[in-house]
Amino acid sequence: MFLLEQVVNGLVLGGYYLLIALGLSLIFSVGGIINLAHGAFFALGAYASIEFAKFLGFGPAVVISPVAVGLLGILFERFLLRRFYAADPILSLLVTFGLAMVVEQLIRIIWGASPIPVSLPSSMKGAVILGDFLFSRYRLFLLAVVVVVLASIWLLLNKASFGRVIRAGIQKPDMVAALGIRLQPYMTAIVVLGVGIAALAGALFAPITIVQPAMGADVITVAFVVVVIGGLGSFWGVVIAALLVGVVRGITINFIPAAGEASMYVLMFLVLLFRPRGLLGERIEKFE
Repeated sequence: MFLLEQVVNGLVLGGYYLLIALGLSLIFSVGGIINLAHGAFFALGAYASIEFAKFLGFGPAVVISPVAVGLLGILFERFLLRRFYAADPILSLLVTFGLAMVVEQLIRIIWGASPIPVSLPSSMKGAVILGDFLFSRYRLFLLAVVVVVLASIWLLLNKASFGRVIRAGIQKPDMVAALGIRLQPYMTAIVVLGVGIAALAGALFAPITIVQPAMGADVITVAFVVVVIGGLGSFWGVVIAALLVGVVRGITINFIPAAGEASMYVLMFLVLLFRPRGLLGERIEKFE
């Protein structure tokens, strides 16, 4: 019984990683850019939700903050990322790393360096009893939201015309260009989507994590681990990797607290030892 509860908690943790890593993977898949500023948008989502919640309440804040941060993604793609699609990848790494540092310092200036406590909404407090099992109501809510978001993104990428163009742009960009389809607006949409998902993670998990200026830097490492384990460019690889890392880390923390963080690196080492491209990694062509 105890083990099952820890698995559920690990799935929630995996959902947290998934929302961050999925956006990171999408931007890399289409643009070939490793966005080191992704964690900064996660942090902005958390802080924006705190501000919106003061006037609108928790529910509307969780909806509005990802939209607001997602709109920043338009500027991010237009004035920064667009310059580096065909450039040396190290340049985009340096620029996005610099942006992450700038955002972190801006957060310190605006909100201060101290952690900000975020209360759970009253309707989400308490636990749900299922037979002999006891689960946090809010954590089950988070798990449900992650499933809905995941299903929505999968449908968008696999059943809508938008997704067909994106997949064609990843696999055969020259053919898409020959058909007269401009990939630039689709890339902007992918960046907005990826940034918005990261901000949603920040808003949703603010009540059960520590909201502080360096939270973006703390989580970006885990996101990269998830993407590497899952395989660069793989949607389902990232999904499986996020849940796997969450469950392994969650169980390890309960039995060997000091080894919680180390467990995900051990997992990454073992996966890459046998699958250098990750669980479901595939070759991709860079967006130009």
